[in-house]
Amino acid sequence: MARIYADNAATTKMSEAAKNTLLRCLEEGWANPSSLHTPGQIAAERLQQARQTIAACLNARPEEILFTSGGSEADNQALISLAAAGAKKEHRHIVSSRFEHHAVLHTLDRLKKQGFEVTLLDVHQDGVVRPEELKAALRPDTAFVTIMAANNEIGTLQPLEELGAVCRERGVPFHTDAVQAAGHIPLDVAAQHIDALSLSAHKFRGPKGVGALYMRRGLPLLPLIEGGAQERGKRAGTENVPAIAAMAAALEESCTHQGENARRVSALRDRLARELSRIPHSVVNGGGSARLPGIVNLCFEGIEGESLLLLLDAKGIAASSGSACTSGSLDPSHVLLALGLPHEVAHGSLRLSLNEDNTEAEVDAILAAVPPVVAYLRDISPVWEALEKGERPYVIQ
Repeated sequence: MARIYADNAATTKMSEAAKNTLLRCLEEGWANPSSLHTPGQIAAERLQQARQTIAACLNARPEEILFTSGGSEADNQALISLAAAGAKKEHRHIVSSRFEHHAVLHTLDRLKKQGFEVTLLDVHQDGVVRPEELKAALRPDTAFVTIMAANNEIGTLQPLEELGAVCRERGVPFHTDAVQAAGHIPLDVAAQHIDALSLSAHKFRGPKGVGALYMRRGLPLLPLIEGGAQERGKRAGTENVPAIAAMAAALEESCTHQGENARRVSALRDRLARELSRIPHSVVNGGGSARLPGIVNLCFEGIEGESLLLLLDAKGIAASSGSACTSGSLDPSHVLLALGLPHEVAHGSLRLSLNEDNTEAEVDAILAAVPPVVAYLRDISPVWEALEKGERPYVIQ
């Protein structure tokens, strides 16, 4: 059975450019970049080239790029560093949104236990934070703001430039979790007034286990890992030069072909959303807002998302019901609950995430598979039976 991979928001297959760079660097840049001998200096040169490439993709300075193990570490280090800087000025208030990734939300929970107060902004039914609501939430003691660039479950884009401008006007540092956005939409830390930004290589066809944190020059950065002088003393541990070089190659390739990829993938996404929303009592979450090119998220009333995924997998289609980081949880998605969906509807979600590898033929196959699976699950669902009999009202009309 030919398999269709429609879960690129969870992780992506490595690109040929990234794979070739990784293999080449394993042969030519494998030494310790902190060593003074020639092999070490070759590795150090590869490391610096990667730093320059990633900085150029973000319109940042190379010295503002710090390499990490991925997006979660980058988020943690950014938030903990900004909180510590705020605490020194007695600024213990933080602003974020209700549907951030758990790498942010769980770090904020930790900071609350340390005496910080957190305001979570609504994202409304369309999945978008309002700049005017951010402005109203800022206080004289606000330490920083952290709002994601693009949501990882429903794909909605946040107005980064406007949000960043609000923060810059008030002198409040602005961090964005750009893990789902990097490589897929334009990011410009200068134009968008971004002071800190997190990204992860495996979301844009790079290797797993490597990421980066941009931190604007002048902002303090606390090390989470102590031990050595690597990364200017801000992140101990010998750098994984081959993976870092592959990440840079993947990001450069994604940014170079961003426009053409976005046009083609968006057309596939829109076709999926249009056709699947014809299923009665279904809704495209965040469908009226600007979204990432590849993500479409739907809810089908009267079914369980887990059953839908298992039956689609049996048909050779790999999809998800939300973030892969919470796939083992029985709780409904906090993202969908933040949109105002009730628990019973949020449980029936399907996230299809495409990239440039997906084809029209694969979309045809998905469109042929999903409606009968939804119909089958509704036929055996007591919830759907109660809805059909009028014993309970439909939520999705």
